[in-house]
Amino acid sequence: MVPLSFGGHGLCVLADGALFWPARGALLVADLHLEKASWFAMRGQLLPPYDSLATLATLTALVERTGAREIWCLGDSFHDVAGCDRLPEAAQASLRALTGAVRWTWITGNHDPAILDRCGGAVMEEEVVEGIVLRHEADPAETRPELSGHFHPKLRIRVRGRQVARRCFVGTATKIILPAFGALTGGLDAGHPAIVRAVGGAGQALVPVEDRLLRFPLAA
Repeated sequence: MVPLSFGGHGLCVLADGALFWPARGALLVADLHLEKASWFAMRGQLLPPYDSLATLATLTALVERTGAREIWCLGDSFHDVAGCDRLPEAAQASLRALTGAVRWTWITGNHDPAILDRCGGAVMEEEVVEGIVLRHEADPAETRPELSGHFHPKLRIRVRGRQVARRCFVGTATKIILPAFGALTGGLDAGHPAIVRAVGGAGQALVPVEDRLLRFPLAA
């Protein structure tokens, strides 16, 4: 857990791909993409059907480790609008246990805008929490501090002649894009023009390592 000051608040960057807000006891995650494997299976591409269970197990462990009282999911929590209906019984039980234990808020995304029953929790398009805007996709015109997801940023660098990729946060003074939290998600290069446009210019790829936050400048 690495401390980070943002928007006048103290946050913590977690290697799991989440943010923790100690003063609120809040965990923030983005892009769970639950039931992505079953979506592909319906289209003939068979993948191991355990992505939702793996994602929810990681999230449950994170709640236990941090003692979180709130969870904010920043959009694309399900891979499609029918994803919640396809949740296996064990995954649904795990999700209901989580939404029943904490104050849970689903921010809608482009993959899951119209799901009504999400196994508990409140649903909204976006929210402002103590001056910080929580939404799915960053708005380049937004001047307030903003937390979002959508782009699944990954840092790709060469280390000893080999290319290494790992998920990362992308940050500027007023914006942080969270990496995808889901077990079965791809990623977009952190320096991709779409991400640079979304944050309104050059930012930094942020990678938490033990007790340090590594910062890699991104070209505008």
